[in-house]
Amino acid sequence: MNNYKTYFLLFIILSAGLSSCVPGGRYNTLHDKSVQYMNERDRFKADNLNLSMQNKEMSARIKAMEEELAGMEDKKQELQKEADKTRSEYNDLSKRYAELQKAQEDIIRGNVAETRRLLKELQQAQENLQNKEDLMKQLEMNIEAKRAELDELSYELEKRDERLTELEQILEDQTRIVRSLKDKVSDALFGFEGDGLTVSMKNGKVYVSLEEKLLFRTGSYNIDAEGRSALKKLAVVLKNNPDIQITIEGHTDDVPYISSGGPINDNWDLSVKRATTIVRVLLDGTGINPQRLTASGRGEYLPVDDRTTEAARRKNRRTEIILTPDLSELYRIIESY
Repeated sequence: MNNYKTYFLLFIILSAGLSSCVPGGRYNTLHDKSVQYMNERDRFKADNLNLSMQNKEMSARIKAMEEELAGMEDKKQELQKEADKTRSEYNDLSKRYAELQKAQEDIIRGNVAETRRLLKELQQAQENLQNKEDLMKQLEMNIEAKRAELDELSYELEKRDERLTELEQILEDQTRIVRSLKDKVSDALFGFEGDGLTVSMKNGKVYVSLEEKLLFRTGSYNIDAEGRSALKKLAVVLKNNPDIQITIEGHTDDVPYISSGGPINDNWDLSVKRATTIVRVLLDGTGINPQRLTASGRGEYLPVDDRTTEAARRKNRRTEIILTPDLSELYRIIESY
């Protein structure tokens, strides 16, 4: 279940990232979509937990019904024995009654009281036999109904298990794809890791985090040569994995940007411009489909370290390139529940 939670969270974060854009109105609209996807994620988690609980309850019901059927079969056998015994008694009484009738032909006045007693016993035996046969028929009908219900529950449980198995397989495939992508990115950026660049995997996505010093001068959105080199190496991996969606998020520290009337208004504006600059570098001469990329700015509002120390602010001044695998198949399974 933790795997489900992880991959649905990755899906919602992807949706939120893909929905970000530079213009304010469009950003708000896509942000609403992100909230909608998060609600879908929550619904899926609740449905998935409910489905697992229903499967356990259904298995318990099936086991109880099987035990009940076994008891009803035993009861049926006991009733059959009683019915056979009653039928034998009935046959004996019928035989004795026939003998009495024959005796009555020879006796004008005979054992009338005994004859009446035997007739009464015979009648009671007939009624008793009929009651037991009726009870057996009712028991057989109940057994058939229980079997039909058991078959229906078993079929439903089998279908639910198939869908859960399919979902688990897709989640495993997504994990394998993300892990493979992370390894490819790490190999491509091997010389830069530990020098202002980190590659990590979380929430079903690959995060390439680049510190400000690797890409930009303070307060600038122009990329230096070293940062451009790292981005070009990354672009090769992205081009060879066309199913991966790419989100570039710019981040700043909490020190206010002092505008001097230039093209940058504040930290948020700076973070967006840095993101769009990276998008242009990734697209320049690489053949990557622009529809795969989303540029967004977070300003100082999503820090990795809330402290106001210089070290914390240095960590917060970063750009994150978030790589997300195709989740369409996973979303199809979610919608089928």
